Amino acid sequence: MNVRRSAAVLAAVAVFGSAAAPAAFADDASPSPSKALPSGLYGKSDPKFDGVFRQSYALLAQDTVGVKPADKAVAWLTGQQCASGGFAAYRADAGKPCDSKTMVDSNSTAAAVQALAALGGEDKSLGKTVEKSVAWLKSVQNKDGGWGYNPGLPTDANSTGIVVGALVAAGENPASVKSRDGKSAYDALPKLAMDCGKGGGAFGLADAKSKKLSPNADATAAGVLGSLGKGLVVAPAKKADDSAPKCAKPDTASQAASNGTGYLLDVLGENDGHLMSAMPGAKDQPDLGNTADAVLALAAAGQRDQAEKSAQWLAENSAKWAKESGPAAYAQLVLAAHAAGMDPRDFGGADLVEQLGAQGPPAKTSSESSSESASDSDEKKDEDGGAGGTNIWWIIGVGMVAGIGIGFLYSANRKKQQP
Repeated sequence: MNVRRSAAVLAAVAVFGSAAAPAAFADDASPSPSKALPSGLYGKSDPKFDGVFRQSYALLAQDTVGVKPADKAVAWLTGQQCASGGFAAYRADAGKPCDSKTMVDSNSTAAAVQALAALGGEDKSLGKTVEKSVAWLKSVQNKDGGWGYNPGLPTDANSTGIVVGALVAAGENPASVKSRDGKSAYDALPKLAMDCGKGGGAFGLADAKSKKLSPNADATAAGVLGSLGKGLVVAPAKKADDSAPKCAKPDTASQAASNGTGYLLDVLGENDGHLMSAMPGAKDQPDLGNTADAVLALAAAGQRDQAEKSAQWLAENSAKWAKESGPAAYAQLVLAAHAAGMDPRDFGGADLVEQLGAQGPPAKTSSESSSESASDSDEKKDEDGGAGGTNIWWIIGVGMVAGIGIGFLYSANRKKQQP
């Protein structure tokens, strides 16, 4: 999903109180960089609050459609990792060791894991990077089995959902990744799901003071993906199951996912196939990034018909939003198109793959990739003897940038997102 704006607000509210959250979503939230950006980085806006997230989304989306990102783009991302294995949103001086002031977070780390795991293949160095990050994620798991945005913050559905996707991408079984109290993400997520009455089966966003949950569509999309054990790359449903799920007590992750799916179907049905902005203080307008998140969740749940309808709405209405929002927005649309079985190279007449590629360094050509593969193969033969073996104002700042999801916390849904 994108970096979750809901999780950003949750983090901000938890630290500063509810009055701080609406102010964090001002229009001119992304200042111009004071110096030239790294040549391997995607996007031209200030990366302070979203660099790792937008880079991860861009690399993952390109890999999903068979594009090989430039080596320096991958190197920039791996260079952002702290020695602990965690990633912060952005480190301007990656040569300087991380310290107690480096704001590592679960969302940036989980997004990087999903991208690097997809790109890794037999690359041992990328594999080690992924392993370190997964170890870090395990080390900051909350006692209830879930994750908050920063270590020590309460569990939220957005952060937990994107971490589940990272675990799966890294070959882990989320049910086996347990806290010191013996809880997994599948124990935590149902606790964040609301009952079928007033909450409508949604996953909720908790109020910092009362701890009461309020229905939230973005948290629901993340919660559904996480509860189904899915990441940001969702294969199109081969067989549609478009019957409306029956809401019941969310006492298991699977039931919570079913309930959340029903909630998304209801909300999307009420709004011509898209979601509306649900952030505190935000203008009442279509929320394109969260709609893309919902497409992933519905595709994962087998709701092919509505996933296609919502993706088609995005195809017709997303051009201006994506242009203004940058690489993570294009990446979200690529992933949504893929999940809905649509062609990202002809998405409402737009070539999303080309548009995303223009946001960063030129991708490898097919000849470069083939040459590299041949070279790698020769090296492996030499190594194997020819056998060919397989060998916290900062948080408010995040909210300002959001003012992309899985996450799923950068959000490409800025207040300028109206189509």
